[in-house]
Amino acid sequence: MQVTLYYNEEDRYLLDLVDKLALQQRKSRSAVIMSILEEYFERDKRLGEILVDLGVLDYSRVDQALKEQEAEGRKRPIGEILVQKGWARPQDVERALVIQSRVRRS
Repeated sequence: MQVTLYYNEEDRYLLDLVDKLALQQRKSRSAVIMSILEEYFERDKRLGEILVDLGVLDYSRVDQALKEQEAEGRKRPIGEILVQKGWARPQDVERALVIQSRVRRS
């Protein structure tokens, strides 16, 4: 996918900051912008919400898994329940956990 970013001269300082960060992190400008967007949109979200945002499942499945987790006395993580039920793949849960850990670390 390709996205074009239009900006005016007043916004140039922002791109300079992105470029500086990209150089420090040894990433492309695009990768840095995407990580900033991801952090903005996923900040303070729980695992189930991130999986919904990723299009893996819907909120009704998250609610069902949370109810099951509560009924079990919170002995199992929600990601494990979602995978066991076949509602999410292990790699989907891993991706959501990576996103969650990345945005909470900041």
